[in-house]
Amino acid sequence: MKYPIAIEPGDKDRAWSVVVPDLPGCFSAADSGIDEAIENAKEAIELWIETALDAGEDVPKPSSIDVFQRNREFKGWVWAIVD
Repeated sequence: MKYPIAIEPGDKDRAWSVVVPDLPGCFSAADSGIDEAIENAKEAIELWIETALDAGEDVPKPSSIDVFQRNREFKGWVWAIVD
């Protein structure tokens, strides 16, 4: 499945933050930039799904990215879709 992720750009003092809006509590971060942020998000998604399945919980289907892009909470964040 391909999930949209929201990436809050970092700088020399702050890490790049990543949120997976479809998966409650699924987030990650990176120090070296957007490429690392995306890779870390993939790992976080994989672990989130494995944990949910092990607990017998349903895994939400990915939403359309435009649903989240309109959310003011994510204003100024960068969007990507990861598999």
